[in-house]
Amino acid sequence: MGFAHRGARAHERENTLAAFSLALEMGAAGLESDVWVTADGQAVLDHDGLVRSSRWHRKRPILECRRDELPDHIPTLAELFNECGTGFDLSLDLKNAAAAPAVVESVDTAAARTGKDLRARLWLCHPDVATLVRLRERWPDVRLCNSTRLSRMDRGPERRAAELADAGIDSVNLHQTDWTGGLVTLFHRFGVLCFGWDAQQPRVLNELMEMGIDAVYSDHVDRMGDALSYWYPD
Repeated sequence: MGFAHRGARAHERENTLAAFSLALEMGAAGLESDVWVTADGQAVLDHDGLVRSSRWHRKRPILECRRDELPDHIPTLAELFNECGTGFDLSLDLKNAAAAPAVVESVDTAAARTGKDLRARLWLCHPDVATLVRLRERWPDVRLCNSTRLSRMDRGPERRAAELADAGIDSVNLHQTDWTGGLVTLFHRFGVLCFGWDAQQPRVLNELMEMGIDAVYSDHVDRMGDALSYWYPD
C-alpha cells in the first residue's frame, strides 16, 4: 500500500483538504497525517501542533485552542471524510494519545453515514508500545502501528517483533534507511507488517518493495504510484 504523506505534500500545501484530495486523484490508496485534539474535543490534522494567529503574540498549542480559533487551512478529520469520502486507508500519527477517542468517534460517525467498516482501514501510529497496548485493549478492531527507529529498539528487533505480535500490534513503521531484507523477513516471521516512511526517490521505493515491504509513505504520489504499478501490476 502507498500512503500519501501529509497528502500530496510534494504537489500541494501539506495537511490540507486540497493536498488530500489531490493525493487521491493521483491514485493514492492511503492518506497519512498527524492528528491532535483541540480544547473542545475535535480531531484535527496538522504536523507541528502549534498555530499562529493575528490575535496572539506567540504560537499556541492546538491542545489549548478551540476549533474555531484555528487557521482555516487546518481541517478536522470529519471535514476530511466529508471532502474526500471514505474509500481509502488512513494512517494517523497520534501526537498525543488523548486524540484517539476523538479520532475513533469521527471514524465511527463517517462509518454510520456510509455503512462501511472504516475501523478496519484506520491505522493509529505511536512510538510507545505501552500506549499501543492500551489502545488495543480499548479498540480491538482498529489497526495499530509502532512508528519508531531501529536504534530505539533497546532490546533489539527480534524482541520488539515478539512484543508487538504478543500485544496484537499490526505493524511496525521504520525510516527507509533502517530496513533490510533480513529485517523484513524477521518481522514477517512474527506476523507483523512492515512499513517504511520517507520513501521519496524511485530508487528507495523500488528497493523497499524488492525487500517485500508492506506499505510505504511518500511525499511524491506520482513516484510512489509508478513503483507500486511496477511491482504490483494487478
